[in-house]
Amino acid sequence: MPRKTVWTEGQDTQIRRLRTEGASWDVIALALSLARWTVIERARAIGAERLPPNAAEVLDEADREPLPAGHADTWGAINRGTGLEDVPFQTPGMIR
Repeated sequence: MPRKTVWTEGQDTQIRRLRTEGASWDVIALALSLARWTVIERARAIGAERLPPNAAEVLDEADREPLPAGHADTWGAINRGTGLEDVPFQTPGMIR
């Protein structure tokens, strides 16, 4: 018989956040180290089973060339919501 999953507020928040960001069920299940259907059932229980209207669109960029370190697209995404959010990237060795 399967073991009962004890859900935490942090897991629920992570499910909601990842759904808002447009993540697939597979990605969310991988992030939580749980089965896909376990996560889907929990999302239904907390009201997060549908993508919200403001969810980010997931783009398949598998064939895209890698971006250089500090590129505006990646630097902004990595630091959004942190203390470095508006700080421009600085190349190591070139301190201003």
